[in-house]
Parts: sequence; structure tokens; C-alpha cells
Amino acid sequence: MDSTLSLLTQLQHLGTAPCDETTPVAPVGLPSIRTSTVRFNTIEDLEATYRRKSKGERLVTYGRMGMETHAALEDIFCQLEGGKRCFLASSGLGAITMSLLSLLSAGDHMLVADCVYGPVRHLANTVLSRMNIEFTYVTAQSTDTLQAQLKTNTRVLYVESPGSLLFEMLDIPALAAFARQHGLILVVDNTWGSGYACQPLELGADVSVIAGTKYVGGHSDLMLGAVVAKDKALIERIDLNQYAMGYSVSADDAWLAIRGVRTLPVRMDQHARSALQVCRYFDDLPETRRIFHPAFEKDPGHALWKRDCTGSNGMLSIELALSDRQIRTFVNALELFSIGYSWGGFESLIQWVDRPTLENHAYWSREDNQIIRLHIGLESVIDLVDDLDQALQKARAV
Repeated sequence: MDSTLSLLTQLQHLGTAPCDETTPVAPVGLPSIRTSTVRFNTIEDLEATYRRKSKGERLVTYGRMGMETHAALEDIFCQLEGGKRCFLASSGLGAITMSLLSLLSAGDHMLVADCVYGPVRHLANTVLSRMNIEFTYVTAQSTDTLQAQLKTNTRVLYVESPGSLLFEMLDIPALAAFARQHGLILVVDNTWGSGYACQPLELGADVSVIAGTKYVGGHSDLMLGAVVAKDKALIERIDLNQYAMGYSVSADDAWLAIRGVRTLPVRMDQHARSALQVCRYFDDLPETRRIFHPAFEKDPGHALWKRDCTGSNGMLSIELALSDRQIRTFVNALELFSIGYSWGGFESLIQWVDRPTLENHAYWSREDNQIIRLHIGLESVIDLVDDLDQALQKARAV
């Protein structure tokens, strides 16, 4: 694929079925190629495959690693993220686990941004701690804070930008410079940007992790994760561990993700436009105390977003001066927003974020207000705002 073509164009042509002199007739979409066993014509073919594989080529000797459908999706993730190799996992958390277990060993220490996806804490408290891997949660908005928590055995700096619940922007180039200075590997959860709205590897990160469950899939019907890197040594480490840990992804899910990525740019652009309109609706309300959405001009991270991002999405959180009873009434009265933890699909969702979860985030003001997280779907934004407004009227009456 011509690298001078726009990403929008490339995403429509990467991973299509081949049509050349040996296959003059081909479908537009690459089919889901499912197998458990890979066959070889001769022992010499098998030996040649292993030789090439040992030199770093992506060649398959067993079906767990996936065939052409998987390879096509890996190429797409590499194009989105600006990486040289992608490793698939069965979920976003699986991809996080793959990256950390590939890069950390017993006795190592990891710095973790306090805004990361909640299950990362569970992973650290269970699996990593049992393996004698240390971790310290820090606010990653200042390298001074990181410096104070640095240890001689610190090996990895793990962050998510924007943050998982309050969408604070982190300065990835500054974090990358800090990581290089101290010999750390910078791993960034880029599910929010999904390669389209942000490219951490281009900003200096070493590894980018994406939950393809979200915007890449786009239809709330698959579970998928990806780890993308471009450094040869890191690729070799992740490659060995992916194989050792037996990661596998359904060919059907890989096929669904390829289908979803065709419309990724137009979907994310629409999500982003609608989210900004919802931000402006809340900005005019007397109950609104703060809007968390970096693409919104009043967000404290807006300047960083303008500098480092190429787009936005449908995620935002709102701090509202409502009582517990009022927020329950508001959420339950919504008709177009379903209550759910995920996001990135076509549908609108809402989550009432509990205070114990917020206590982990230094970015939270700790005011006695309510936080709701919204995913703005592909419905008419006029209808969505009307739905929010009618629910708020009911909450006010409580």
C-alpha cells in the first residue's frame, strides 16, 4: 500500500482479498479463515518455515496464531498505530496482560498512571503481586512525581491517555523523554485514540495497547485486544511471550474487526461531533460543575489534545451537583442511553461512576458531586440531548 495515501483510503484497501494473476477472481472482503492445523507439503517446507520464522517473519506453523485473516488485521493495526508488528489478544485486558508479562520479570518495579483502566489494578493486585512484581500508582501529569517514585528496579512506565474515567490528557512526548532518560519502557493504552485519533508510538511511546472491542470493532459484538510495537528487541520479547502464553483470537472476531475498521474514521468523526454538542448542552446547565472531554475547548487538557491528537471520539464525563437520589432518577429516566461499562459501539451508554473508584484518581476534585460517564453513540444528537434534558427535568423534581 502506497504510504502517501491518506489513512482513510488505506483503511478501505488493507486486508482485502487478493486479486492477481493466480487468483483473477476474488471477493472484496477477505473471508474468515479458521483452522487449528496447518499442513505442509514436505519436511523441507516445514523446516524452511521454521528457519524463516526464527528470523522474525510472521509465519504460521499452528492455527493458534491465525492465518490470513489474522495477518490482515495485524497489518491494519500496524498502519493505524505506526508500528512494525502487532500481536492479537482475545480482549483489551488480555493485550495489557500480554504486554506487561512480556516486559516485566520477578523483582521488577512498574510505575502506573493512576488514571488507568480499572482492571489493570486487579491484574496488578493479583497476578503481578504474586509474581513479586512491584507497582506504584502515580499522577503522570508531572515527571517530577514520577522522579520521586522511581526505583533502581523500575522497568516500565504504564499510562493511559486520555485517562479512563476523567479523560485527563498526559504529555506523551514528555513521558517518553523521561522513560528514555531512565531506561524505562513506556507502554500506553491507546484504546481512546484507537490509532485514528492518537498515535502514541509516533509521540515516543515504545508499546501501544488497544482494546479493539471498542472503536475498531465498532458494533459491540466482539472482544479483541492488540499490542503494537516497532522496536525489534521489544517485538522479539512480546513474540516469545505471546506464543508461550497461548494467546489466540477467533478468526471470526478478526474478520468482524476488519469489517469494523472500514468505517472507523467516519464513525469516530460522527461520535466526536455529537460529543461536542452534548458538552455544550451540559455547559449551559446550572448543575454542571465540570466537563471532562479534551476536545472541548474549556477542558484543561485541550491544548495538549490539539497538539498531540488527530481527532476525538464520543467519550465524556460530567460532574453534576446532584444528590444520590437525583442522579439515580436521572440515569433511570434516560430512554436512549443504556447503562453499561463498555463503549465504542454505535449505541449511547451511561455509567454512574462511584466515589470509591474516583478516589484512585488524583485528577478528581473530591467535591461532593456526581460523576457520570457518557458514550455518545450514532443516534441523532438532537434526540440524545432531548433525552438528557427530559431525564434532568425529572431529577430536578425529586
